[in-house]
Amino acid sequence: MASETEHAESVRALRQMRRMRKFYAGGAVLWSASASLAALDDAGSRQMWVSVVFLAVFVALLSMTSLWLRRRPAARRSEPRHHAAPRRPAWRRHASA
Repeated sequence: MASETEHAESVRALRQMRRMRKFYAGGAVLWSASASLAALDDAGSRQMWVSVVFLAVFVALLSMTSLWLRRRPAARRSEPRHHAAPRRPAWRRHASA
């Protein structure tokens, strides 16, 4: 069983990988637009090929990140989503008579 520190670090890593997946998707969209505009302007130019290489890099990073996130075990629904205090009823203290 993982300790609390390891669990918190894995949750942070998972959150960061989701952010990076969005970044890689945005990069892939931008480089595909750049490659298509460069191809319309001058097909076979160096600028087009550089854009295609960067597009391939971002698509590879996006696919590896998505694959890694998909292979992660699904979070159990019984656990709280955030590291909140347990929801136990508070002890009621009565004033002594």
